[in-house]
Amino acid sequence: MSRVEDLINRMTLTEKLGQLTMTACGMAVTGPTIAGDSTEAIKSGAIGNLLNLVGVENVREMQDLAIKESRLGIPLLIGYDVIHGHRILFPIPLGEASSFDPEAWTLSARESAKEAAADGLAMTFAPMLDVARDPRWGRIAESPGEDPLVGARMAEAKVRGFQGTDLAQADALAACAKHYLAYGCVTAGRDYAPVDISDRTLHEVHMVPFAAAVSAGVAAIMPSFTDLNGVPMTANQDLLRDWLRGRLGFDGVVISDYNAIAELIRHGVAADLAEAAALALKAGVDIDMMADAYRHGLPVALERGTVSIADIDQSVRRVLILKERLGLFEDPYLRGKSQESAGARAQRRGLARQIAARSLVMLKNAGDVLPLSRSAQRLAVIGPLANASAEMRGVWWGAAGPEGHVTVLEGLRAALPDAKILHSEGVGIESADFSGIAGGVDHCAAADAIVLCLGEAAVMSGEASSRAHLGLPGIQQRLAEAIFERVQGSAIPVIVILFSGRPLIVPWLVERADAVVAAWFPGSEAGNAIADVLTGRLSPSGRTPVSWPRAAGQVPIFFSERPSGRPFDAQDRFTSKYLDVANEPLFPFGFGLTYGRFEFSNLKVSSPAIGINDVLTIQVDVTNGGAREAQETVFLFSHDKVASVSRPKLELRGFGKISLLPGETGTVTLSLSAAELCFLDMQLKPVFEPGEVEILVGPCADRTQLLVASVKLVS
Repeated sequence: MSRVEDLINRMTLTEKLGQLTMTACGMAVTGPTIAGDSTEAIKSGAIGNLLNLVGVENVREMQDLAIKESRLGIPLLIGYDVIHGHRILFPIPLGEASSFDPEAWTLSARESAKEAAADGLAMTFAPMLDVARDPRWGRIAESPGEDPLVGARMAEAKVRGFQGTDLAQADALAACAKHYLAYGCVTAGRDYAPVDISDRTLHEVHMVPFAAAVSAGVAAIMPSFTDLNGVPMTANQDLLRDWLRGRLGFDGVVISDYNAIAELIRHGVAADLAEAAALALKAGVDIDMMADAYRHGLPVALERGTVSIADIDQSVRRVLILKERLGLFEDPYLRGKSQESAGARAQRRGLARQIAARSLVMLKNAGDVLPLSRSAQRLAVIGPLANASAEMRGVWWGAAGPEGHVTVLEGLRAALPDAKILHSEGVGIESADFSGIAGGVDHCAAADAIVLCLGEAAVMSGEASSRAHLGLPGIQQRLAEAIFERVQGSAIPVIVILFSGRPLIVPWLVERADAVVAAWFPGSEAGNAIADVLTGRLSPSGRTPVSWPRAAGQVPIFFSERPSGRPFDAQDRFTSKYLDVANEPLFPFGFGLTYGRFEFSNLKVSSPAIGINDVLTIQVDVTNGGAREAQETVFLFSHDKVASVSRPKLELRGFGKISLLPGETGTVTLSLSAAELCFLDMQLKPVFEPGEVEILVGPCADRTQLLVASVKLVS
């Protein structure tokens, strides 16, 4: 008999339910409920899993209780939100998605796993894979952006990075992909609100990253808080048990979100805790996080006959198998046994700097004011985010404290030691105090260039941080306007560094600034990465992973919409348009400038016709006509012109990169399997339909910038 089956046979009901219970230790608060002292419950076996516990000594102390003082000595599973770093932070996920670099995504997750495992942790509640097309929703900051293919590539990369090649290794974390499913579509962009979308959108868009995570071997899945078309995901048997486990073949652990099982009562689908617990267990939720619904509700549900002991044993079995896979039975103290070297930490910071630089998106560079001229002797670094270490962390900063994250001011002073750099906050992020504006403007008078650092506070995006107004908070606009007025008619360029967890709606700022860089929240090496790009040490290479709206009324906005029967026609009033703003975003998906000047030419496809088992090879020449070495991102789209179901105007099929010296031409080769051109028919079954498909290649999701070829799909 296996160890797992032997334990299940020996367990009391209390001990079984303990394995299905996860309680917070108070090191961080990620929800509305705070756990009390869990010491006695761990000793009795009534709690078998913990979250929000950090530090080797703390972890060992709790693990000792389970191993040495509980009857069966089953080790604890201890998890934490390691979202974009643990103590050394990488860019927020939306920023990291801007790099369009799966290798970098894997590396950042691998380094985060090493650091967190050295702190004693065995699980992370990441990656977050919610496709997000509404910047009002604060959790867009944690997402891979608007496209399911990008989400799928990030799922694969992050699972590889967090879990390594063997979960039993000392530096591996069990990844928990979240939030299954369609959490990014909450009504009006308001966190926790209901979701109501079509089955087609659900499966063509939102299911895709999770299917990729399952294929990559993700250890755990977390359902979303929200209801989907009237059924809360925590109780959704169709999508959790039948689709996730049945169709996708997921055999790992399903962990509820924080207090989500108890919230089934508020959703209006359960009358009491026992009913809520029964619904979640029957749907396939194995671990109850922070609701105490399984501990207190399932004994009652057993008496009522709404669940069976076999249902409970099945979930216990999955939890124990995960603990076994993590090597916790062989050595519950494996993670955190050896301290990391200073060299390993320095190398991690170096990687964080590289990835942060790649995440920066240059949205404007009028007159090539960037990179900063080497002759610049005086810089004015102005704004509430110019010297804000804690804000550089962004959302979900893990175990990182507020200090020690490089600010823009610090980064520029280190990069330009001979320049005189004046600094003024000007205004607070959300302050209504105008008194500092004059001082900030005064610093600009004799500057060779102004670096204006504006945007959100870190806590203004992320969970429970939806915003209806997506402009600059507080009176930052007044500061910017005063500076623009002061330098009007002069040759002093104003370079805006925009910090945010979402696209901000600031067309007036983009119009008036000489250069704009979307920095998102770059993490611990923020200031150094920004200085690397501003001074020309590196060419910017980030691309927007979301369409950047010009007005709130365009939201939600995304490039892969369907064409409609009345597409926009400027000559016809009765076509799809706004009366007061253009249909197009301010910046399309994939947009980003570099210090090069790239041109695409000579698009070739390997065959004019392909069948279901064929692979198409696509080649395009890229030339750097600029004066500096730079890296270009090449996007591959398709469009099925005539199909039994209307297809999106553009569908992302792949992306690649090429670095070129000035005047150099290179060829980018991308491949596309014909099977990837299948779509869901009217019964939501995959179908490969003969017909003509456009292959489009270029720098972003703006059709006017794409080269086009055609292939025929043949049966």
